[in-house]
Amino acid sequence: MQAELKNIISNSNNIVFFGGAGVSTESGIPDFRSLDGLYNLKYKYPPEKIISHSFYKNNTEEFYDFYKNKMIFLNAKPNMAHIKLAELEKTGKLKAIITQNIDGLHQMAGSKNVLELHGSVHRNYCIKCRKFYDVNYVVNEDAIPKCSCGGTIKPDVVLYEEGLDENIWQKAIKYIEEADVLIIGGTSLVVYPAASLINYYKGNKLILINKSSTSMDKKANLVINESIGKVFSEI
Repeated sequence: MQAELKNIISNSNNIVFFGGAGVSTESGIPDFRSLDGLYNLKYKYPPEKIISHSFYKNNTEEFYDFYKNKMIFLNAKPNMAHIKLAELEKTGKLKAIITQNIDGLHQMAGSKNVLELHGSVHRNYCIKCRKFYDVNYVVNEDAIPKCSCGGTIKPDVVLYEEGLDENIWQKAIKYIEEADVLIIGGTSLVVYPAASLINYYKGNKLILINKSSTSMDKKANLVINESIGKVFSEI
């Protein structure tokens, strides 16, 4: 399997990578969906409710309690998947990384063209004056982080009930439509609309790398049910 993947990568100069939570789990960032039970031991509401726009608006302090404890991992470091993808970009073969993750690990590994579908914990802004604040400001503020103008700060993260950034979405579609090779890794392809991006790929080198099978496996030209860090470390 890895030899076939290596061969496909060697013979292509237009690769796009689309990744999900599984890319970051090997960096110690838990998969949100697999931990609902654990989250519910401490919180009164399911995580999908807590990280919704309406909950942020109406229960801001409780939102931030969850957000700071369960969604920000400042000690996480890029793993082999992040590192190898950054190397592939440097060679000119990889044209874009499209990610559902909000941790910024691709950029930390050195990747430049990263399309963050769901935003980033590293960007925060005042909802009143739009002033920018970094993640450290948010983490170090007590309870609800406030702007110097008095406004409430909001993470630049797409919450439930919010739409994706249209500009980023259109760029992602364009890269996938024009890709020779599309590598999808670390995602079970159940989160929409992100999962629908696979439908824009027109080529015949669709590669799925995920520990478990997905509903899209039958569409793929190559399926590798393995840890993505392990797979990338071998190419």
